Amino acid sequence: MELELSDLPEYLERFDYPVDREELAAACEGDVVELAEGERSLGQVLVDADPDRFESADDAYTAVQNDLPREAVGEPYQSEGEG
Repeated sequence: MELELSDLPEYLERFDYPVDREELAAACEGDVVELAEGERSLGQVLVDADPDRFESADDAYTAVQNDLPREAVGEPYQSEGEG
């Protein structure tokens, strides 16, 4: 499945938490996040994340954001809503 970064929080909420990092990464293995500078495998981003366990969808989303380079999400210092 291809996902926009803005759709990721809602997508991650479909999983049961808490969940181990490896389990969530395996469940998202075929999913791709579309970014300003290409795309990244969601499963790979999650498997490379720092925590071994996510307590909530927010925790998982934060881990994804922390793993992405700043330029991957658009223009520096601008929110997704600005044009």
